[in-house]
Amino acid sequence: MAQKERPNVLFISFDDLNHYVGFLDRAPNAVTPHFNRLAERCTVFERAYCQAPICNPSRASLMSGLRPSTTGVYNNRQPLRFSEAGKNCVTLPQHFRQNDYLTTGSGKVYHGKFPDPMSWDSYVPSLFNQSHSGAGPDHRPVNGMVGMGNLDWGPMDVPDEDMQDYKAVSYCVEQLHERHDKPFFLTCGFKLPHLMWHAPRKYVEAYELNDLHLPETLANDLDDVPEVAQRWANQKPHARIVEAGQWKEAVRCYLACISFVDTQIGRLIDALDASAYAEDTAIVLWADHGWHLGEKSHWKKSTLWEEATRVPLLISAPGYSPGTCSKPVGLIDIYPTLSALCGLPAREELEGRSLVPLMENPDRNWPFPAITTHGRGNHAIRSDRWRYIRYADGSEELYDHRHDEMEWENMAHSPILREVKELLAQWLPDNDAPDSEIVEWPEDNESYRARIEAMMNE
Repeated sequence: MAQKERPNVLFISFDDLNHYVGFLDRAPNAVTPHFNRLAERCTVFERAYCQAPICNPSRASLMSGLRPSTTGVYNNRQPLRFSEAGKNCVTLPQHFRQNDYLTTGSGKVYHGKFPDPMSWDSYVPSLFNQSHSGAGPDHRPVNGMVGMGNLDWGPMDVPDEDMQDYKAVSYCVEQLHERHDKPFFLTCGFKLPHLMWHAPRKYVEAYELNDLHLPETLANDLDDVPEVAQRWANQKPHARIVEAGQWKEAVRCYLACISFVDTQIGRLIDALDASAYAEDTAIVLWADHGWHLGEKSHWKKSTLWEEATRVPLLISAPGYSPGTCSKPVGLIDIYPTLSALCGLPAREELEGRSLVPLMENPDRNWPFPAITTHGRGNHAIRSDRWRYIRYADGSEELYDHRHDEMEWENMAHSPILREVKELLAQWLPDNDAPDSEIVEWPEDNESYRARIEAMMNE
């Protein structure tokens, strides 16, 4: 059991980071020594899943403790605060702030267009700007593939100090060096490995191209999935990347970005360990969703398959022993978990559940699956063994992870598995909220800011 009632919290987030980190053993080439040493002191949740496989709804769900099917926040143009369920919600950092914690940080934690200033006492660069300026390439596309949008990758000849994630870590290191008169909730939000994958050259060249392992794929993998799933898959970009001989280079640059942020994690953990807060700080590390690098002929996120929904999740707290938990859990469980670890009052509206029992005993009975939603009425249920997907049009997918880790065989139409589907379907959300307000993104974001400031003054 935890020995300190009100530990500090170091809250570390990543954008587009899948399970290509060493401690999850999915990418044999990944060079992540600092992720790995942090994992050694945490409970490693091997089967953690996002509540939405896209940035804004995932972060809105984690920070509010409410599912996308409750808030109606399903895409990147729907601010949490403009939804009926979210406008007056008490976010995770807000809950800590209301309970006399200092809440501060730097880097991306909310979706970039929709910061939440009421969550913080202070934020860097500012309450309405989470991201620092950072280095970029002197030309694009660096990979030479014209017309691929933000699917670009390649090395840059810049020092680490010029990268925006380095600057976010530097602020957090400064906070760890300061004396605080009350416990803190300190956020360090990383942008990489979000596209585009431009990393300092030394991280790219640390990976030998010919030694890299490409993701396992199956020819005609999508032949047995519903039409909606085929539409969601980015098959044309995949075909073009393969034809251009760029697949390994893309994977190398993705891994290079992970190695860059791994180095920054090392800076952050070293600062914590050298600080006055080393023994009384809980740590949570998470990513907003997974990522496809060609699995199922798909690139990016935005699917209900394993690659887009599985994420790294590490939690440590004073008084808890490290361990490994293979039970399915969700990012939505972070809010009630941190509340419990820090002795804060429980909030009845939260739709996740505390993971403290699994930190105490990772092998305990845990009958709860993880639930992911992508757009209204489209849901995935991930149990210990199965992934069941039901789309809004009623079409289905079912994968047996005991025998099919890469989800190559859709078994949804097997008569002998009808009962399995029925049992999993019981976990589908009871309510599919209508889409919340969709907003345009003005260049200066002034309309969003004005509305948020009005809410703060009510």
